[in-house]
Amino acid sequence: MVKLKRVYDPPDPRDGRRFLVERLWPRGVKKEQLHMDGWVKEAAPSDDLRRWFGHDPAKWDEFRCRYFAELEKNPDAWQEFLDAAHGGDITLLFSSHDLEHNNAAALQEFLEKRLD
Repeated sequence: MVKLKRVYDPPDPRDGRRFLVERLWPRGVKKEQLHMDGWVKEAAPSDDLRRWFGHDPAKWDEFRCRYFAELEKNPDAWQEFLDAAHGGDITLLFSSHDLEHNNAAALQEFLEKRLD
């Protein structure tokens, strides 16, 4: 199972392996406070796509299409997540305030399609 969690929420043993999927380090979070198994910047949207999207819900569908296209071109960026998910739960960590329209939610959808 692929779960989502904000970086500001406390870790839970049920999270499984935890991966930060942001290109930039989250504001206000010290590295030693964020219990994670990896920071996979390469799985985050490109800087250009991230800036274009700007967390605008009106751009969500187009963002997903563009982000999925980026991911398709770089399977090395997300294969680790699939491998880990086959062994148990994983949690994708993100910093966005919008719980529905963020790159981790899109990545979760992308990965779950490949796990089926």
